Amino acid sequence: MGRPATDPVVDGASSWCAVLADMPALNAPPGSPIAAIVPRGLGHQFVIYGDSCSGVPGAPHEETFAQVNRIVARLTPSPQFIVFPGDEIAGLTGVADTLRAQWRYWTDVEMKWLRGRDIPLYRTTSNHTVYDGISEAVFREIQYHAPDNGPRDQRGLSYAVRRGDLLLTFVNTVWSGLGGEGHVETEWIAELLRDHRDAAAKIVVGHHPIHAVNGYSAPSQHVVDPKQGATLWSIFKDNGVLAYVTSHVLAFDVQVHDGVLQLTSAGAGTKHRMPEGIEYLHCVQAALDQEGLRYQVIDVDARVRERLTWPVRLPQPPRWRPIVGGAGPWQNPLADTTPSDWPSGPVFLWRVQGRTEPGAAGEQALLSASSSEGLPAFQIALRGPDQTLTVVVSPEPGRSPGYWHGPRTAPGGTFDFQIMVHTDMGPGGLLVRSGEGGSWSSLRSSSAWGAERLVWPSRATVGHGPLGPTDRPFLGRALSVSVIAQ
Repeated sequence: MGRPATDPVVDGASSWCAVLADMPALNAPPGSPIAAIVPRGLGHQFVIYGDSCSGVPGAPHEETFAQVNRIVARLTPSPQFIVFPGDEIAGLTGVADTLRAQWRYWTDVEMKWLRGRDIPLYRTTSNHTVYDGISEAVFREIQYHAPDNGPRDQRGLSYAVRRGDLLLTFVNTVWSGLGGEGHVETEWIAELLRDHRDAAAKIVVGHHPIHAVNGYSAPSQHVVDPKQGATLWSIFKDNGVLAYVTSHVLAFDVQVHDGVLQLTSAGAGTKHRMPEGIEYLHCVQAALDQEGLRYQVIDVDARVRERLTWPVRLPQPPRWRPIVGGAGPWQNPLADTTPSDWPSGPVFLWRVQGRTEPGAAGEQALLSASSSEGLPAFQIALRGPDQTLTVVVSPEPGRSPGYWHGPRTAPGGTFDFQIMVHTDMGPGGLLVRSGEGGSWSSLRSSSAWGAERLVWPSRATVGHGPLGPTDRPFLGRALSVSVIAQ
């Protein structure tokens, strides 16, 4: 992967970085440089941040947005481009001149630091900026420099950019032609991705998540219409899309579904509606190369709060260590590993195999780990009439646990699940695949936190809960639980 000398776009339209190129350069805001992750060899280095909802002088979001901009401006080296997945301005007004004034203030004042830096900024439509005919027309005006290569009736609203071997596709998730907010056209993007099958990496950007974030799952309000979203995700999977980048829900979140990342970054300014103590103002600085994607999430105090290397590179060759059932102490399965053994970060990889008992409907514990008698701090179980794979994480005694749900098991059938617990991925960091070589998918959950809060327990039982053989026993046969360690 490599950065081209110019910034060509699909169909040969010119880049719009020249819009700011003739403006005088400004000094970066004060503060020491922040080291950016750079590609391992040829590649691309960029920043993602969204949802500032600003553009109004003196409004509260002006200062919070400025805090994030100061961090982005300190990155060294500077990003090659910026992805902004929508909600730049407060918008939501029926007066065109008010919208234009907000866009001018956002561009000419709040993003003034970007002038003269030759850093293209790519944006998407969103619910604060495109919500009726007037706002759609104004958005087309401010996107006059965007490539004219989207669907015929969405010119200026959807488009694509080709940067060497990287294809960036920007979809309109508020398309009025299909119903407005949370609706997206899918035929154009399927054709586009097929036409650019030679691209080494493909990233799609849209304002609304497709998979629920932090429990926000209302169709066409929090997430894309479920039918359209399922179609879109199938297109991503079939065409080798690396990641879907989105915002809208005020959080940083990463999930994986069928091997495709959903990366949500909506921390550019709308702080007052963020869950306190969980989410935070941030930007995402990323690098992409032939080995994959790496990113760091940086808050306004210049602290790296989260990071990821994807795809995860597990220790090779893998060795599965059986976990023997019993109530005695057990060794933390990663206690004898070194950081070099786990280049992707702190990861546990469990494997549970067995055969279910027809007619079983209650909770059956496959693995229960706890530090004392009572509720397990970490449990892998089959639950309910469909015997759904369920992971339960309870980091604080006396507080309600978090639940992560996966595939169902067949009555009387065999199962072979690999469960990854990635402590750098938040709630999306509990993943499952069937057997060896399958695609990873994040387990379903409404939690805003993941295994990063868990202090790994000192003992474990296999085939029943921590209170003994009659505590949620496994009723099937041939159960084995093992962990990968080096």
